[in-house]
Amino acid sequence: MKPQAASPHWAQIGESTFVGGMWLLYQVHRWLGRWPFLACLYPVVFYYWATRRVARAASLEYLQRLQASHGTLGKAPGWRESLRHFMVFAQVILDKTLAMTGRYRSERIVFEGREPLLERLRSGQGAVVVTAHMGCIELCQAMAQRQPELKLNILVHTRHAQRFNRLMARLAPDSGVQLLQVSEFDAAMAMMLADKVARGEFIAIAGDRVPLHDGRTVRVPFLGREAAFPCGPYVIAAVLKCPLYFMGCIHAGAGYAVTFTVLAQQVVLPRADRQPALESYARDFVQQVEQLLQRAPYDWFNFFPFWEQGAAPLPGAACVSHKPYGS
Repeated sequence: MKPQAASPHWAQIGESTFVGGMWLLYQVHRWLGRWPFLACLYPVVFYYWATRRVARAASLEYLQRLQASHGTLGKAPGWRESLRHFMVFAQVILDKTLAMTGRYRSERIVFEGREPLLERLRSGQGAVVVTAHMGCIELCQAMAQRQPELKLNILVHTRHAQRFNRLMARLAPDSGVQLLQVSEFDAAMAMMLADKVARGEFIAIAGDRVPLHDGRTVRVPFLGREAAFPCGPYVIAAVLKCPLYFMGCIHAGAGYAVTFTVLAQQVVLPRADRQPALESYARDFVQQVEQLLQRAPYDWFNFFPFWEQGAAPLPGAACVSHKPYGS
């Protein structure tokens, strides 16, 4: 029997939200408004949904697992629910651009549980924030506007960081959000991040996408089936000896709710029980994600075979250094 090919890694599938496209979408909305923007975007989204089999199947699998585990949708999802999932993401693309440029209406944003983080900020010390690809997480920029001293460094391992930062310099020169493209978590990187945390800055990292190569992961239940999650957020927080926060974002009414939860005042990874400790932190992260998805089931945006990531190595790919972080 011919061996089954490994599922493509999310980084090899590629992101749909490119910097140039974000600039174009921003200009359409700026000069023509939201409805002309949506009129241009929806046909593109429908074409993408109809022609991208992998993304469409991943969307349906996620919705089916959410319904089976929590009954959130009220019925078995089909192609209509999958298309709605894509349409919600299309609107979020616009909101991401508006949020990053400070033009999203702040009265539509509700912040939940942010006081411990603000207390940390007022004390002049930073922390690590683990987040997920859900909702419009860029709305944390709205909090940065209200708290000018807030500096958020987002760790990524894609090649878009420099272009994104140049775009932000054009659209929002006073933005407190910066992407850091990281190729390796070594001693020099640890020292740089420790210096940022000591200066009161925050380090944000995704907890729902595994590194492309050689990254340590743990497998914990998510929506009724085990999935791989990166250890990077918990390793970095342990090395930096700082608190770990969860940050999630979902639609709420006509706007969004941005939620903060303290996962640990200090991440401890005992040498003898390192693996169980990592699994425990990952379970806490997954619990927060599942709770928010029950409130907003169409707000999770991982359009690739999520439960297959980390299952098998990808053939023919170049080897890179260990990367305990996400994008």
